[in-house]
Amino acid sequence: MVKILTFDELNSSEIIKRMKEGDIFIYPTDTIYGIGCNALNQKSVDKIRKLKKRGGDKPFSVIAPTKKWIETNLEVENKNYIKKLPGPFTFLLKIKARSIAKKINPGFDIIGLRIPDHPFSNLVKRAKIPFITTSVNLSSKLPIRDTNKIPKSILKHVDFVIDDGYLHRYPSTIIDLTGKMPKIIKRRM
Repeated sequence: MVKILTFDELNSSEIIKRMKEGDIFIYPTDTIYGIGCNALNQKSVDKIRKLKKRGGDKPFSVIAPTKKWIETNLEVENKNYIKKLPGPFTFLLKIKARSIAKKINPGFDIIGLRIPDHPFSNLVKRAKIPFITTSVNLSSKLPIRDTNKIPKSILKHVDFVIDDGYLHRYPSTIIDLTGKMPKIIKRRM
């Protein structure tokens, strides 16, 4: 049965342990609610793909535990953008070391990378693992800003929901940093 908690109610040590073990979380970010898991746990990644009804060829993004993790595992030509983190951005970067489960970005050498400006990112940092971050909606549906709007078909299959109330924000701006010049792919609305 899913546990629904606020930040005031959660036991961070237990949450971090469960993150490492591969539990599925719905959590707030500095933009919208996300659904995610340990990005090293292929079984959990597959479960999220199934819950979202997301095709196997569409990549997920990850929350990096630290900026050092980014530098170690991803090619960063323009470090000034990384200095903007944490923030409401998803940066597309080339992978230089396989540091995530293969089915996160099947057939791609690029990953979407975030560090949300939200306390949830501190839990990811303390867990020392990359963490899947994708909107909690079903594929092609509107993003979720209120946990009361989470589809029951998803809710009944997750382990934890961290409720931070209604989020008055928009999805992150996606910026491609894989070329010589940064390119905005999708702007916040």
